[in-house]
Amino acid sequence: AQIATEVRRVLDSFGRPHTDKTQTGPTHIFNLGHGISQYTPPEHVTALVEAVHSHSRAMRHSQTA
Repeated sequence: AQIATEVRRVLDSFGRPHTDKTQTGPTHIFNLGHGISQYTPPEHVTALVEAVHSHSRAMRHSQTA
């Protein structure tokens, strides 16, 4: 739950999804390229990825509604 809350906070702080061609301004792309400790529990990484996908979809859906 805490991971999902933080994901929403980060994504919401950047506003509309990058797919909104009518808007300009900052966007955010989550990247797991580096910086995750080898000791991070895999289930935490899974929760992060799932939360990003879920909230990103919700943001895109609300954009078209």
